[in-house]
Amino acid sequence: MLLNLNFQIDGFRIVYGTIILLMWACTLLFSPEYFKHHENKLRYYIFNIVTLFATLGVFMAGDFYTAFIFFEIMSFTSYVWVIQEETQEARKAAETYLGVAVIGGMVALMGLFLLQHEVGTTNFALLREAAAAGTLNMKTMYVAGGCILFGFGAKAGMFPLHIWLPKAHPVAPAPASALLSGILTKSGIFGILGITCNVFAGNEAWATVILVLGTITMVWGAILALFSINLKRTLACSSMSQIGFILIGIGMMTLLGEEGTLAARGTLLHMMNHSLFKLVLFICAGVVFMNLHELDLNKIRGFGRKKPFLMFSFLMGAIGIGGIPLWSGYVSKTLLHEGIVEGIAEYGNILRVVEWTFLISGGITLAYMTKLFVCVFIEKNPTRQEEYDGKKKYMNVANRIALCIPAVIIPVIGALPELTMDKIADFGTDFMHYGVPEESINYFSLENLKGAGISMAVALFVYLVIVRKILMKNGEYLARGNKRIDLETMLYRPLIQRWLPNVLGAFAKLFGENVILTPVCKAIKRFAEIVSHLFSDSLDAVILLLGKTVFKTAHVKTDDKIAADTAYKIGKRKDIKEIKNGNEEEGGHEYADLFYRRRKTIKHTTGHIMGSLSFALLMLCIALCGILVYMLVIR
Repeated sequence: MLLNLNFQIDGFRIVYGTIILLMWACTLLFSPEYFKHHENKLRYYIFNIVTLFATLGVFMAGDFYTAFIFFEIMSFTSYVWVIQEETQEARKAAETYLGVAVIGGMVALMGLFLLQHEVGTTNFALLREAAAAGTLNMKTMYVAGGCILFGFGAKAGMFPLHIWLPKAHPVAPAPASALLSGILTKSGIFGILGITCNVFAGNEAWATVILVLGTITMVWGAILALFSINLKRTLACSSMSQIGFILIGIGMMTLLGEEGTLAARGTLLHMMNHSLFKLVLFICAGVVFMNLHELDLNKIRGFGRKKPFLMFSFLMGAIGIGGIPLWSGYVSKTLLHEGIVEGIAEYGNILRVVEWTFLISGGITLAYMTKLFVCVFIEKNPTRQEEYDGKKKYMNVANRIALCIPAVIIPVIGALPELTMDKIADFGTDFMHYGVPEESINYFSLENLKGAGISMAVALFVYLVIVRKILMKNGEYLARGNKRIDLETMLYRPLIQRWLPNVLGAFAKLFGENVILTPVCKAIKRFAEIVSHLFSDSLDAVILLLGKTVFKTAHVKTDDKIAADTAYKIGKRKDIKEIKNGNEEEGGHEYADLFYRRRKTIKHTTGHIMGSLSFALLMLCIALCGILVYMLVIR
């Protein structure tokens, strides 16, 4: 206990702490060559290390209060990863990421307030004791749990809060994408596990919600990945789908209660496996981008031909995530499937829908990974194949080490599950309050292999019929529906930017102008305008001093009215008038064009920053309004 921060060490935390350190070590080993020609490298490394400690703080937390503090730090420091490239796409994706992080964090905080008010603690162990004693008001717990699920589920990439994930990964640097997908999404899963295992263990209603959300997340992410033609976007949507698999494991272990040991073990192992898969796959994507500066499948086609090491590494990740026997993904998916089968035996055929969705989604996963592998490593580029084949030094020794370590781990632990993955599960499921199963699992029995066989049959059909016949035309991969299937542009932004203001405006009109509030609002608006002008004028004056601006005769072109700026008021009236009128022959000053460029650049940069902050603050205000409504009306 330090400054009311509560930390705890157990098997689960040791397992995931090791995974975190491995992920960071490999990505940092890969980063120097990747950022060789990038700007702002120091900024990336600083925020990378801060995010590492924040992430470790989340997973080592012994209560929700501690987890939330580090969770928010992690969210804001990782925002810098998304905006690192500073392109228009990166700024837009970072704005979405920040908005989801802020509103998710505030909603989760409201849940923690309710939890603290009802139970008197957010400590995981004490919450479990209170739940076991049966003293909790479950109506309040459902509200609190729903808020926590919302906040942590947003970071995990759970539907319908996944909107940041397909946008952030393609624009973020590849090492950051590996961490965003492999680790930061699991911090969201950690929060969901914290509330589920300690408050809602065995609760059928809560389990049903998790199962429904997990099933939709799983299949929707797989469909988005299948339709994508951007390498990193495909891997990002794949992460969303795999989070759905993990959520199904959480739902099944909650539904089965004490009998959910297999589902709990599958949940832990699939969390670990997914981290390893995305480490390998995003580093491979980084190698492609580092050499070609392209991610479009039609442009990177054939790059991996005659590159056996890159082909081997990518194949290990693709086969692993596809759930092929003898690779680690097969083991964790088998355990998850066994958990569903146990649920069918207990609750009937209604869970058959979950089982078949599980198997079909596994088949789609293997289909889109086959699509990526065939495109990059088998097919030939119609125009640049000789250039691609000539790239012999496409990665250095450090990058090969960073890629080789996780790529080798995947088949080794998958081929020997009893000696490796079972031991990890025995050690790591204590946080979920499950022990060792009474009977060992025969992973390679005919019944278990049958599930993998069904997924492979689905994959073959999807690849040959949907990918090759529908999603390709004249040898080109087609982007069908990627821009149209976007909840942010279809629903969330219109809701916040148009519908909500219109509704509030209509509500205000019903009451007319309030004699007390209207003058106050106008005064606040006027004050804001004065502050804005003061800030703008002060900025002009500072730039003038720094730029040592001296008014002399010169020529300057302006594309807007800048005569009102303080800097130009300092000069002679005649010069200012000539600049305003655009008369280049009669007047000007020596540094006017230089100052104008500086002023315009700073306004441009400041505008982006304030735009993102404004959007985040809007999210914050909505969340705070929700808290006020609860305090004033519900309570």
